Amino acid sequence: SFTFIINEEEKCKDKTPFLVLLISTTAAELQHRNAIRKSWGNEAVVPGADVVRLFLLGIETKGANEDVLLRESEQYRDIIQQDFLDTYNNLTLKTLMGMRWVASYCSGTRFAMKTDSDVFVNTMHLIEKLLRPLPPPTQNYFTGHLMKGHSPIRYKASKWYISEEEFPGNSYHPFCSGTGYVFSGDLAAKIVNASLMIKYIHLEDVYVGFCLNAKGVEIAPARHALFNIHKVPFSPCAYNNIITSHHIQPHEHILYWETLQEKKHTC
Repeated sequence: SFTFIINEEEKCKDKTPFLVLLISTTAAELQHRNAIRKSWGNEAVVPGADVVRLFLLGIETKGANEDVLLRESEQYRDIIQQDFLDTYNNLTLKTLMGMRWVASYCSGTRFAMKTDSDVFVNTMHLIEKLLRPLPPPTQNYFTGHLMKGHSPIRYKASKWYISEEEFPGNSYHPFCSGTGYVFSGDLAAKIVNASLMIKYIHLEDVYVGFCLNAKGVEIAPARHALFNIHKVPFSPCAYNNIITSHHIQPHEHILYWETLQEKKHTC
């Protein structure tokens, strides 16, 4: 197992959050992080809902900007980092770090969401329309953009290529796109626990699906077009009714969020 180089052990000491945001990022994506801090990832977005924001990082090969990152961490206190190399093939390790953090330091949270720094998340819609109406206690709850009946891609040029050696099977269990999935706090420990038994694969969303299957957790269906794996063309009324939109630039996080706040009452 990997060791925390940067940790935030006290985040949930004096509060039980409603939602923990686990945002996968790399050291270079400072502009994305700053844009998210000022927009949908602001911890005060929804009055009366405690939100905790965390950015998930591995380490750079060169060990380059570690001091820069430490300063950023001291300023914002929203970064966790373990000592695995921050590469595409290690994204599963990054997600498991987030899961392990929730299980260890914030197990009382009602919900958590794992997403990426190039995804716009309408946190208000997520909290007020999807999560708040769910009856407590919420357990074994997992939802997002459902991927069902998918098979491993053996075509080497594909971003989602996986070798027969890494995964010999010919189909995947249902999973949710890694661009954004939401789960009840109790599942973090269950997923970590399942990961001890399930052979590693680098496709993190597929891997989490295997962990859910091992624990007998069924993925809850989400309304069509709520979680979007592509970029939704921006309009306040469209974005007022979605949870995720992918391929977002730093300035767009802020522009879309501010426009949404100004104009959503006209929808």
